[in-house]
Amino acid sequence: MSIVSVSNLEKSYGGLRALKGISFQIEEGEIFGLIGPNGAGKSTTLKILATLIPPDRGKAEVMGHDVVKEPEKVRKLISYLPEEAGAYKNLTGREYLRFMAGLYSQATGKDADEMLELGIGIANLGVRLDDKVSTYSKGMTRKLLLARALMVVPKLVILDEPTSGLDVVNAHEIRELIKGFSRERGVSVLVSGHNMLEVEFLCDRVAIINRGTIVEMGRPEELKEKYSSKNLEEVFVKTSRRGFYG
Repeated sequence: MSIVSVSNLEKSYGGLRALKGISFQIEEGEIFGLIGPNGAGKSTTLKILATLIPPDRGKAEVMGHDVVKEPEKVRKLISYLPEEAGAYKNLTGREYLRFMAGLYSQATGKDADEMLELGIGIANLGVRLDDKVSTYSKGMTRKLLLARALMVVPKLVILDEPTSGLDVVNAHEIRELIKGFSRERGVSVLVSGHNMLEVEFLCDRVAIINRGTIVEMGRPEELKEKYSSKNLEEVFVKTSRRGFYG
């Protein structure tokens, strides 16, 4: 079953064409990666699916609901974590999760206490959960934010560069957390990234995007075999050399 369906999506900012008619689908329980360099169109795609900005042309649906015509229905099905998201620094981690669980409960009708308990488990911050967010490292803050995004158990989690700026250990923990949650709960995940080696380890399928165009799509192993490459980074280089990018 397709959770996400994107067809011929276009978006421009003035004279800049950010998306040039991209199409893809995400299946139930799948971790799908949108990978490419900065400025490729990744964040624009995620923002459209999160109902934050409208496309100029084309169509995007989440579980059959149009992101433009039915944004309220879509928002009840998704959770979105932008790259530069922050938490309320004057609250403790526990207070932040409790506050967000209350908001989600009002919007979705789900039990706030259950969400809070799940969020605490996902964050796994131990005694630091009762310290103010202002004292957290970047890795701790990212875990807290990811817990906020996952604790509502949405049909689709949208994560924009979830490990951006993290060290190797924290990035590994975040990747394992995302993968484990998706497998355990059957939640679909759309994740963007420019670190192709990292996304390769996380995703079931990937779409390589550059200059607003998807130039390749498939399972990492399939793409590596197709291009006789050791990793997706090499696939990217080879597709660019073969003139996919204008």
